[in-house]
Amino acid sequence: MCNCGNKRNELNHLATHSQSPIPTQKAGPGIGFVYTGQSALTVTGNVTRKQYRFNSPGSQQLVDYRDANALMMVPVLKRIS
Repeated sequence: MCNCGNKRNELNHLATHSQSPIPTQKAGPGIGFVYTGQSALTVTGNVTRKQYRFNSPGSQQLVDYRDANALMMVPVLKRIS
């Protein structure tokens, strides 16, 4: 006979009485970029899949740090220090 019910109850008990919180992933600081192209540009982050819209030359955006490396490869985007 299967003992699945007891295992499930044991796991539920551990999950509800655990002292350590489940770690959550926090967004890191944003990295600034400025657009140096001629018109407008929309790029999609390769990690977060978030779209970043630069409406005109000189537009600036804060980019998730996880997407920053890919955006540095775009010739018309320059990182702001």
